Amino acid sequence: MRKADGRNAEPSAGLIDSRSIRTADTVPAATRGFDAGKKVKGRKRFLVTGTLGLLIAVHVVAASVQDRDGARRPLLWARLDHPQVQKFCADQGFSGRLVDWTARILGLKLDIVRKGPGQHGFQAQPKRWAIERTFSWLTAHRRLARDYETIPARSETVIHWALIGIMVRRLTRGRPATRSGPHPLVPTATAGQAS
Repeated sequence: MRKADGRNAEPSAGLIDSRSIRTADTVPAATRGFDAGKKVKGRKRFLVTGTLGLLIAVHVVAASVQDRDGARRPLLWARLDHPQVQKFCADQGFSGRLVDWTARILGLKLDIVRKGPGQHGFQAQPKRWAIERTFSWLTAHRRLARDYETIPARSETVIHWALIGIMVRRLTRGRPATRSGPHPLVPTATAGQAS
């Protein structure tokens, strides 16, 4: 799929981010927590993707886990499975100890993409918009709009299934994506003109 977009078969740069998601009442309390920053009781999904937004690694933990702590395992998996990736981009929640750990233990660079001065609310960040798009792909799947799985490993598997389905559709489409919906207005002949 990367070759179809004019890129190398394997990514050389990656993106990491997390998203807290509410859980169903059937999810055991031992595998969920409270994300005080987002005010969400549930689980946190860590994704590592390439710059096209295609999945490299996923890790699901309780929402109470800090970004810089929960990111270590998926970064390690990305390093082991894709050794050609030399650099990752992340948001400000991953700054601090994780940057040093990534350089020291994994031998990789973790760039922190910061918000512009005076920026309020959400704006797509350069280099990081692709992972935000991947999260939106996931929320389009009803089973992933909330976490229903009793164990985090099963939740990770459902995420893999959803993104495999997306990649297969993109591969078999064979043309650029188009949106269905209202067609552009075509000017019609006025009453005074012959048709």
